[in-house]
Formats: sequence, C-alpha cells, structure tokens
Amino acid sequence: MTHYSAGAAFRKAVQEESPLQVVGAINANHALLAKRAGFKAIYLSGGGVAAGSLGLPDLGISSLDDVLTDVRRITDVCDLPLLVDVDTGFGASAFNVARTVKSMIKFGAAAMHIEDQVGAKRCGHRPGKEIVSKQEMVDRISAAVDARTDDQFVIMARTDALAVEGLDAAIERAVACVEAGADMIFPEAMISLDMYKKFAAAVKVPVLANITEFGSTPLFTVDELRGADVGLVLYPLSAFRAMNKAAENVYGAIRRDGTQQAVLDTMQTRAELYERINYHSFEEKLDALFAAQNSAQKK
Repeated sequence: MTHYSAGAAFRKAVQEESPLQVVGAINANHALLAKRAGFKAIYLSGGGVAAGSLGLPDLGISSLDDVLTDVRRITDVCDLPLLVDVDTGFGASAFNVARTVKSMIKFGAAAMHIEDQVGAKRCGHRPGKEIVSKQEMVDRISAAVDARTDDQFVIMARTDALAVEGLDAAIERAVACVEAGADMIFPEAMISLDMYKKFAAAVKVPVLANITEFGSTPLFTVDELRGADVGLVLYPLSAFRAMNKAAENVYGAIRRDGTQQAVLDTMQTRAELYERINYHSFEEKLDALFAAQNSAQKK
C-alpha cells in the first residue's frame, strides 16, 4: 500500500500552480470553505491561533500544543496540504525544534515555516523585532531537517532580517538556510517586487510572498508576483479578518435592535452550513442505524 505524504502533495501543488495561492484557514470549517473555493493548499497562522483560538496577541505566547490542536482539527476533515506557522520552533534547543517537526508530521501537516526571530517574537509587520544570529537560525533549520520522519515534509525558512539588517543580510541568511536544507524561503515584510526577484535569484528554491492586509507589503497581484519569480502567495488571515468584522457587526445589531433581522442577509444560512459540512450524509447514516435497530427489536 502506498503511503500518502502530505508534504509530497504540497510540493506537487507548488509545481502545478505558479505561483501557488495559499489561503489562511482559521479552523476546520474554513478549511472546507477554502477547498470549496478551489484552493490547492491552506495555511494555519500562528497569529491566527493566538488571536482566534486563545484571544491573545502574537507575541510568542502560544504553545506547540495550542497549534497542534488546530492542526489536528483541520487535517481530520480536510485533505488539502496544510502549511503551518511554528514561530521559532517552540523552544530554545534543537530538541524542541525536532519535537515540533515530528509532531507536525504526525498530526498531518504538509509543511511548516520557522523564523529567525528571538523567542519573545513579534508579528512580522510590527516594529521592534529582534533576530537571532545567522548561525542560530541555520542550526534551527538543520535540526528541523534532521528530525523529519517524512523526507517530503517541507521545511520553509522565514527571515525577518530585512527590517533589522537590510536586504543583503536577509538574502545571505536565506541562502545559508537553503544550504542547511531548507526547501523553501519566506522573506517577511518585503516592500517591493524587486526584492522578491532578488531573493528568488539568490536562493533558487520557491519563495513565498506574504500578502497580508494592513502590513508593510503592498497587496501585489498574482500576476505581478509571478513576474517577480515568486513561487507561493500567502493570504494568512484574510477570511479571519472578514469573519471578525462580520461578528462585530452582528453582535452590535442584535444588541442595538433587539433582533438579528437587519443582518440576516449577511449570514450563511442553515442550509448552506449543512451543505458545506456534509451534514445530510451524516444524518442519513444515523437514520439507517436507527432503522436497523428498530428492525432488529421487532424481530
């Protein structure tokens, strides 16, 4: 029997769609919606886990177990390859990084990105970031690569060095990470298409562009990024931001009006929800079980 590799599926998607659009899915339901929309890969944001699952800021507060809980829930119901944000690896040593890699594979993730910020990290589009030495980041990548139990699992190196040390140093770090075994590169908070093009030329592996809203990076189009030799385009929290705004509007309307009547047209209907999560097939199995039990009792 052939063993399924989520990592191999992710690599295949990167090859087949250039650049590959990777959309953030904050939970299992959104993963199914992303698949329905036609995406070939999905993403779990560390900031999304912090804000969405814990109600906390993205400051290195989340644990490995917090992320794994959401990973498992997504991979249990959706077969799209999942890229996961593992921050700095959830610990100070190579043993922590190794445990993170093994756990991601065990829980069904296809890929992960690990960054070069210090443990008390910040959002990649916030000021005041601090990064570890190039050697320490290389050590993180080496530990991750060595820990793989599936050699197709994708290790992506993220560098936040642009804001701290400049473009040349960031590219130098990325090249060192590739030499240490990184499969793909995630240069964070780029501000021009030319920067992506320079990264791609230097590292010679797929480069990811993080096209997050309200950050440092302009909202470049897929065509523009293709022209800059970008291999993957990430939209980490687009649906999450829309979901939050919609929830605020609904809560406000109910509190203000004493009824949800004015916002019904902004809601997913019951029928739509049931169709999206395949509710009726579960109910049909339940009906068949009850019918079989009743038939057996009558005999």
